[in-house]
Amino acid sequence: MGKVKRGGYTIYFWIGDHDPKHVHVLEDGKLIAKVRVSDLSPLRGAVSNRLKKILATLKKEKKI
Repeated sequence: MGKVKRGGYTIYFWIGDHDPKHVHVLEDGKLIAKVRVSDLSPLRGAVSNRLKKILATLKKEKKI
């Protein structure tokens, strides 16, 4: 399991989790979204432009 905190969000991911590869995004301890890593599209919840930018940066840095 990995955990990254950025911009007020906590982002969790599990290496052995089911497909498609995704991350769980929490804000104030509540799950707000599950986001597919390949194209940053939401599997559950909504993804703001700010969150997309954070996830894109983490993806570029190879943290997710």
